[in-house]
Amino acid sequence: MAFDFKKEYRSFYLPARTPQIVTLPAMRFLAMRGAGDPNLEDGSFKQAVSVLYAVAYTIKMSKLGDHRMEGFFDFVVPPLEGFWQQEGGGAFDPARKDALRWICVIRVPDFVTEAECAWAAEEAGRKKRLDCTGAELLTIEEGLCVQILHLGPFDSEPASIRLMEEYAAQQGFEPDFSADRLHHEIYLTDARRVEPEKWKTVIRHPIRRRREP
Repeated sequence: MAFDFKKEYRSFYLPARTPQIVTLPAMRFLAMRGAGDPNLEDGSFKQAVSVLYAVAYTIKMSKLGDHRMEGFFDFVVPPLEGFWQQEGGGAFDPARKDALRWICVIRVPDFVTEAECAWAAEEAGRKKRLDCTGAELLTIEEGLCVQILHLGPFDSEPASIRLMEEYAAQQGFEPDFSADRLHHEIYLTDARRVEPEKWKTVIRHPIRRRREP
């Protein structure tokens, strides 16, 4: 049976609709970087997503070809995720889509190395006729975070974010954003096939123990 990250790590991928504190270990991701409105048709974000899935499925389906990856095991390709920040810094604002910088990612097993990522990007580019040269391998350790399951369109996220912030403050934590610790979303539904009111998105923010004045 294929390894399923969502089932094996339910607390990370299927949280409650009420805020909770979690500590995230290091995880390995395929990643594409860019900026601008993610909703633009034929925009850079949608192109990046196409590249990520092409490379991820090339890795998964390598089991059917001649290329062998050391330590390979079959896996279910996890959902798309995104790390977001505003151009020039400041609080994440989903309403200012043209001023967004993003890293879209898909988690992969630890047997995926830099060399295997490069092989899969080249193979996917050749087979799918895509420019996959921007695909990279990242290891991200988010550490201490507050998260929530948001139900509804992305533009209504601020209400869920306020719940997270209030809960974290009540528990003695404060936000801990930096160049490496960003607003994080995990997309559990396919926005092309599900009504916005039913979209399910994990929202995660970095936190730290509140510092006494």
